[in-house]
Amino acid sequence: MLVLTRRAGESVRIGDEVTVTVLDVRGDVVRVGIQAPRSVPVHRDEVYRELRAANQQAVVSSDAAADALSAALRRAGRTATHP
Repeated sequence: MLVLTRRAGESVRIGDEVTVTVLDVRGDVVRVGIQAPRSVPVHRDEVYRELRAANQQAVVSSDAAADALSAALRRAGRTATHP
């Protein structure tokens, strides 16, 4: 982890396209502004973790649904009469 000291109004560059600027410091609260292209997702850590968990749950649910559909199609294939 890179640790830097910045004052209000000072920035940090991440790559060529992302700039993080310290906007305000009040006690133990720091306000930052993040300038990034729309193609770069920027989330608070707690929101990112919730999105990630929801996406993982969706994959598990999709896998279970796909397995159930496959099983149903296999059963239907065994019971179907073919001319």
